[in-house]
Amino acid sequence: MKIIIIGGVAAGMSAASKIRRMNSDIQITVYEKGGFLSYGACGLPYYVGDFNEDYRKMIARSRQAFDKMGIETFLRHEVIGVDAGKKRIMVRDLESGREFEDAYDKLMIAVGAEAVIPPFPGRELMGVHALKNMEDGIFLKEYSKMEKIRNVVIVGGGYIGVECAEAFLHIGKNVRMIETASRILASFDEEMTVLAQEELLKQGVKLHVNEKVEAFEGDGLYVNRVITNKGSYDADLVIVAAGVRPCTEFLKDTGIERGKNGAIVVDREMRTSIPDIYAAGDCILVYHEVLDENSYLALGTVANKCGRIAGTNLAGGSEVFQGALGSAAVKVCGLELGRTGMSEADAKRLSVDYNTLLVTVNDHPAYYPDPTPITIKLIYEKETKRILGAQTCGEKGAVLRADVFAVAIHCKMTTKELGMTDLIYAPPFAGVWDAIQIACNAAK
Repeated sequence: MKIIIIGGVAAGMSAASKIRRMNSDIQITVYEKGGFLSYGACGLPYYVGDFNEDYRKMIARSRQAFDKMGIETFLRHEVIGVDAGKKRIMVRDLESGREFEDAYDKLMIAVGAEAVIPPFPGRELMGVHALKNMEDGIFLKEYSKMEKIRNVVIVGGGYIGVECAEAFLHIGKNVRMIETASRILASFDEEMTVLAQEELLKQGVKLHVNEKVEAFEGDGLYVNRVITNKGSYDADLVIVAAGVRPCTEFLKDTGIERGKNGAIVVDREMRTSIPDIYAAGDCILVYHEVLDENSYLALGTVANKCGRIAGTNLAGGSEVFQGALGSAAVKVCGLELGRTGMSEADAKRLSVDYNTLLVTVNDHPAYYPDPTPITIKLIYEKETKRILGAQTCGEKGAVLRADVFAVAIHCKMTTKELGMTDLIYAPPFAGVWDAIQIACNAAK
């Protein structure tokens, strides 16, 4: 049997590795549009910002290692079409331009997502870039070292935009962030984003919300200004972090069912609407176990889990994805923010009868040095007190506490149950009542 995998980063190579562990006889061929396999793209802002000097540290497994496993990989090869009836794909070699076909018995689509760059006038100018893949990171690290790169403008205040802000601050640049919405980090509730915005301002970021970018201007070759509906700003480098979209346009005539944003619809075993075609990663919709609906969650954790499940089932297994919670975290300079489960906006949209609670308590007792505050927001069912969502923010210890809430939500625990769970106490780490328990026990 021959399995072709389209996409060789997180989900694709997780699937390939799982297939090989289960069956040494299956022929596995991977086509990857980029020049690198199996790397942690979430590390790119920190590589650009000199937190890490060697991009190879982001590579989970080398191409040579996959070769030894008997997994055939083709880099800089883009799949441009799928004929599901004939079980064939059309491939373009991006180095030579040659196009050819390849046949499969089973197919996995793991093409991920691409950065959205709106059609701003001037977007073709040198110095206007996205940060999405390894090639972007390698280029931007070197480009930003040039002496003339002083003013960096970030378009978009999501996860990548915020991480890029810290990265460019770290290498001594003047950073400006422009966000169309009324606040940054829209997946968090307002109480948390207020804290994040205050931290960015404190660190020297010039933050603009409720402001829309209209164009980029330059000297004919290089960008030098960003024009908005409220003003114009010097820019030697522009990072467009305006979101991502699934790279699935090449599937439009295949009959594979896709959602409104182009993401592939799969079942809990990662099967698409076409027999023998599976999908995983940032190109699919996944089941959200608290919202009880399919959601688009472009997260590395979800991609790797779904890739592993797809690999199991491609090799003849029958594993079911239990669901995601949208658990995610972001470092905002000196703060860390975590979230899991339902946001208050989700609860309103779904007409849930809910309560919220916001508390701020120290991460450990005052009788051990340097206690710092942690702010916790809970969303829970009004009648049953079942925890539906949680968000955390603090200088230290906030994100890993969000993990505890993720387990509680997955296990359908109530605030009372988690409030009386036997958590660790030691003065360097937590009080006799941890911040988690204080929040839960305050829920009424």
